[in-house]
Amino acid sequence: RREGGKAYVRCGSRASSENTVRVGVLGASGYTGSEVLRLLANHPQFGVALLTADRKAGQPIASVFPHLATQKLPDLIAVKDADFSYVDAVFCCLPHGTTQEIIRGLPNHLKIVDLSADFRLRDISEYEEWYGQPHRAPELQKEAIYGLTEILREEIRNARLVANPGCYPTSIQIPLVPLIKAKLIDIKNIIIDAKSGVSGAGRSVKENLLYTEVAEGINSYGVTRHRHVPETEQGLSDAAHSKVTISFTPHLMPMIRGMQSTIYVEMAPGVSTEDLYQQLKRSYENEEFAVLLGNGVVPRTHSVRGTNYCLINVFPDRIPGRAIIISVIDNLVKGASGQALQNLNLMMGFPENLGLHYQSLFP
Repeated sequence: RREGGKAYVRCGSRASSENTVRVGVLGASGYTGSEVLRLLANHPQFGVALLTADRKAGQPIASVFPHLATQKLPDLIAVKDADFSYVDAVFCCLPHGTTQEIIRGLPNHLKIVDLSADFRLRDISEYEEWYGQPHRAPELQKEAIYGLTEILREEIRNARLVANPGCYPTSIQIPLVPLIKAKLIDIKNIIIDAKSGVSGAGRSVKENLLYTEVAEGINSYGVTRHRHVPETEQGLSDAAHSKVTISFTPHLMPMIRGMQSTIYVEMAPGVSTEDLYQQLKRSYENEEFAVLLGNGVVPRTHSVRGTNYCLINVFPDRIPGRAIIISVIDNLVKGASGQALQNLNLMMGFPENLGLHYQSLFP
């Protein structure tokens, strides 16, 4: 319907059931938006009621993502034309720096999972330092809950606004937080070598992401200054109850999706790699998506492709007193849209694994 110059789109048939939670996806034309839609296709309780993409407004989703043509979904509209009275919850998949003002203008009845970085840092001055612009919704920052599901489950369950973690911080914090809390590693000497597929850089056209620039090579980026550093340090510092500073270098790999963090730690006096292994085993033995592999098994990104799993293992370093921890995730699923769905499941009172029973695409 049209009213006051705005075009309102009613929800599709998948969102029309009385018991269905009506979900909107803001920024549905990006990779995280499309991944949310792929996961929602098999969700028994969530129906897609609203899709926005300002630059693609008026188009069917199939014209943007042909692989979604088999789903019955509403057409894309501009955010300004969206009628949120027909929506119960939203995934906000908009770029960093654009999200704060949009979320501030949303109705209070909505449950919101924000996949951008705009609400991840509690200190708004730190946000300005790392993202180069002032925070535009400081009052909402106080309300936002950081959405690392396995670590902050109860806080997420009662939240209205969840700041979904970044991909690198997810792959790092899941293995390190239990070890730091148990005081098994030295928090002053953590070195992280991380690698990501190209999809982590988003869908916008950039020269350094062209096939000829990425294929058959590997390159470091954000050296000493990657924006995920303060987010990671914030979570690790919370676990340690003191300031943690890490040495972190990310690398772009010639693959579409997948992420590996290789973490080098110094163990506390008298601690062995077996102690680290047993602590992780105790921490995650009842978790579905954080999985500690058997002794000696090396995590591979192929093993998590398209899934919400984080696979972890611990190895003794050749240097006495040190250990190597390897963690792998799919950067678009556990590192973004999958964890977002896990969080919204919690926020709506559903089992957190609903819609996430995907096994890895292999080979």
